[in-house]
Amino acid sequence: MRADPTRIDRLVSTYLDHLTVERGLAANTLLSYRRDLRRYAEHLAGVGVQTVADVGEGNVSAFLAALREGSEEHPPLSASSAARAVVAVRGMHRFAVREGLVSDDVSRNVHPPAAAKRLPKSIPLEDVERLLDAAVREETPLALRDRVLLELLYGTGARISEAVGLAVDDLDRSAGTALLRGKGGKQRIVPVGSYAVRAVEQYLVRARPSLVAAGRGSHMLLLNARGGPLTRQSAWAILRTVAARAGLPETISPHTLRHSFATHLLDGGADVRVVQELLGHASVATTQLYTMVTVDRLREVYATAHPRALG
Repeated sequence: MRADPTRIDRLVSTYLDHLTVERGLAANTLLSYRRDLRRYAEHLAGVGVQTVADVGEGNVSAFLAALREGSEEHPPLSASSAARAVVAVRGMHRFAVREGLVSDDVSRNVHPPAAAKRLPKSIPLEDVERLLDAAVREETPLALRDRVLLELLYGTGARISEAVGLAVDDLDRSAGTALLRGKGGKQRIVPVGSYAVRAVEQYLVRARPSLVAAGRGSHMLLLNARGGPLTRQSAWAILRTVAARAGLPETISPHTLRHSFATHLLDGGADVRVVQELLGHASVATTQLYTMVTVDRLREVYATAHPRALG
């Protein structure tokens, strides 16, 4: 006898087959969906729901709550993991409607939980200075280039792709500005500090000519040992190497310097709208995450310095 296609266990299998064959999802994604949907089927079976026609919006909402609360069998899920599970469940219910198994999508008003906003990580100015000093222990062409890379990342707040994408002509050293090409092809002109300008000038005079000579000629600013453009992967490796030399954590990334750039500006009194422009954020809401960091720091200072902060 043919299995009832509206049964939850049968629907889970059919939907997973659909994702595998017609959607071509990655193996890891399919594994997560399979785990999430089987947990959903167990949850429904536990309350006596056997077919998709018997599922109500309250069942879907209750499943989301169960994911967040956890149980003896399952630990509570984070907001991001619960969101992934809800996305899988909603996808299956939409599939059931398209296949004509039910007429109504009872999951459409159940929204995944919003992931908690992660505060950007920054490092203190003294750690930035240690990092920059560690870039040039020996004044070789590659060491001078490494110093330029790090000075630009911290001095302009550039993304790693924007830094390695700089051409020589994108830097106006007399004006102290750089033309950055950001996401979606958007361009912005940002100030370049005197420390970074001096590092660039030293590199252009004492290092880049020998690097260019090793290759076929390039208009890009940052070059590798073979005279070709520096890649994002190589820039990451440079930062990790220099950070280890400076005794700083391996978790430091190009974004750490970008975050430090923004946080230190705000700590120094810069307006959040100005920092938004410098970072190339489309929305000021993204930049305002950094103000949360500085407020936490102000709160710490207040708590330790004000005579009536603590009772």
